[in-house]
Amino acid sequence: MAWIFLIIAGMGEMTAMLFLKLSNGFKKRLPTILAMMAGGVSFYFLSLSLTDLPVGTAYGIWTGIGSAGTVLIGILFFKEGFNVKKLLFILCIISGVVGLKLVS
Repeated sequence: MAWIFLIIAGMGEMTAMLFLKLSNGFKKRLPTILAMMAGGVSFYFLSLSLTDLPVGTAYGIWTGIGSAGTVLIGILFFKEGFNVKKLLFILCIISGVVGLKLVS
């Protein structure tokens, strides 16, 4: 279950960043509230995963999911630039996450 909790936590992190962008610097109330709620859910599930996983592994994977996912959200929903270099570095993050999973 710890790995499932960690995946949920990573998706919560991505959701929090999406709503943080939509909050327009905390000027829009609903996206601000949703960003805080998603962040809380993310931390809650991260804490659940830490009952069985090493903190370094869990934190690395959580930030990796959040980082790679947020870059993809930016590209897909906010028309942020996409190029081969960006794809290469996203793949580096993903390979690091997979590597941490394999060695833990």
